[in-house]
Amino acid sequence: MEDTMFDNILPDLITKNDTKAILLVIDGVSGTTVDDRTGRTGRTGCIGCTELEAAATPNLDRLARESSVGLHYPVGYGITPGSGPGHLSLFGYDPIKYRIGRGILESLGCGMEVVRGDLAVRGNFATLKDGLIADRRAGRISTEKCAELVSIIRDNVSDIDGVKFDIRAARDYRFAVVFHDPDLKDNIEDADPQQTGLPPEPAKERDVESRRAARIVNMFIRRVSEILADERPANTCLIRGAANFPDIKLFAERYGMTAQGIAVYPMYKGLARLVGMDVHDGLESMSDELDHLKETFDNFDFHFLHYKYTDSAGEDGDFERKAKMIEELDAHIPRILELDPDVLVITGDHSTPPIMRSHSWHPVPLLLRSEFAFSDDAIRFTERECNKGILGHIPGTAIMMFILANCGRLLKFGA
Repeated sequence: MEDTMFDNILPDLITKNDTKAILLVIDGVSGTTVDDRTGRTGRTGCIGCTELEAAATPNLDRLARESSVGLHYPVGYGITPGSGPGHLSLFGYDPIKYRIGRGILESLGCGMEVVRGDLAVRGNFATLKDGLIADRRAGRISTEKCAELVSIIRDNVSDIDGVKFDIRAARDYRFAVVFHDPDLKDNIEDADPQQTGLPPEPAKERDVESRRAARIVNMFIRRVSEILADERPANTCLIRGAANFPDIKLFAERYGMTAQGIAVYPMYKGLARLVGMDVHDGLESMSDELDHLKETFDNFDFHFLHYKYTDSAGEDGDFERKAKMIEELDAHIPRILELDPDVLVITGDHSTPPIMRSHSWHPVPLLLRSEFAFSDDAIRFTERECNKGILGHIPGTAIMMFILANCGRLLKFGA
């Protein structure tokens, strides 16, 4: 089974050269219009606009006027993508073929060793009050507090019903667990009600083979809740994204490009590691990311650069903060342009409208700058302006093909 419609011809088309490409992913960058008839408005003077339209983005807007723009659908029409599928699509992998749970990504992002046969899961520390989940993120506790809680768990339990496990703090309220037992299969539902005010949701198997995995996960949650019973605000945990290690073709083999992933949050480092990108740990801010990009720019052909904070603001329902985070990202654009990449692509992995407080199915704006890019009629990097663009509405998996073509890394097809 091929990843995309181009896979059977890619090996014959790929050619190597010295070009450099940067893919900047502004997580959850896009949204939808805010309807003032409901009383929900954005910034003063910006009724019926998106966060991108409300934000002051002189650098992104200048790039839009010099570039090809369009809109993309990470997975498909009407489908709301998770961050994993959204990024795999941007890397040119079919996200429907590779249904990868977030646990494997979080674990790899934390630098944990995961081998075939392990079961990896992603955890949130949470607040349980009167038998109900009061806060799914435990007040967004600090990474330092998360590490303290992980240490408490590690010191008090070494296995779950004979199954050994490793646990590691990720970032903020998140952690990752890897269970070492080849009989644990990943076809289980998340142990997370997804909303506050509801009782904890146990993991449930979707098939007989995954029954033991669901039982082990539920036993782990009970043990953690017992150990942390006197802690506040984090006195329980939610478990999501159970995953075994997938069989996936590595980026360098697929495209003939050496690649690195530059991110702060573990999950996105995990996505990069999943496809074989080089990843550097210890980065704490966008400034750190750009410092590392500058230091290593000559060492790789392809650079995946991730910016998280737009998505966080959208999930918190904070229109103003999301617009501000877009503005802060815009201020970093000149540092990227100083490196003069042959191809620069700026987009998102999905939409996160503050009005929805979640990911959504809305199309995502896309910008491609290169020596060969067709500059079109767009004057800003916004959803409405990108709708005017020459790239049109495309599947997310097509973006890598445009990157390869503009890098001069695809030979002519046919006679």
